[in-house]
Amino acid sequence: MNIPETPNAERAATRVIVMGVSGSGKSTIGALVADAMDIPFLDGDSLHPMSNISKMAAGTPLTDEDRWPWLEIVGDELAGTTAAGIVIACSALKHSYRDVIRAKAPDTIFLHLDGSLEVLSSRLQGRSGHFMPPALLESQLAALEPLGADERAVVIDISHSISEILAQSVAGIRHTAGN
Repeated sequence: MNIPETPNAERAATRVIVMGVSGSGKSTIGALVADAMDIPFLDGDSLHPMSNISKMAAGTPLTDEDRWPWLEIVGDELAGTTAAGIVIACSALKHSYRDVIRAKAPDTIFLHLDGSLEVLSSRLQGRSGHFMPPALLESQLAALEPLGADERAVVIDISHSISEILAQSVAGIRHTAGN
């Protein structure tokens, strides 16, 4: 007797934060990863309150007080995802920021797009129409805290080609998620 296979309803949603400093490729790689994994993508920048966007556009770094409400919203989006999952681009530079997200969605995988100052600077110089000016890169690098042993993480070097970054990202996420 052949019994048709049914999708595993017990499989947990794949919740991914694509993190890194400005210019690391969070939006580009996040969208590609989401497409490759057939799950939705959301740019976390779209969740910022207008006051945060105005500050960054004026070249003023955000304070932690500016970020807490935004990080709560990001965590809510992850926690409220459909059964398949979601990929969200979000800088998530500090461990405490990631803790806010994990408080809402404990199974989140952090995909850190890591690059040198030179690579990041060259990417920012070639970008237009973004509210984060290149001058804030150094403040973001100073704020960046390495992923901890308590965090589900994949770290990818962004000096590779986009196709290599994508392949490594998807493989790393699937491995970390146990898929």
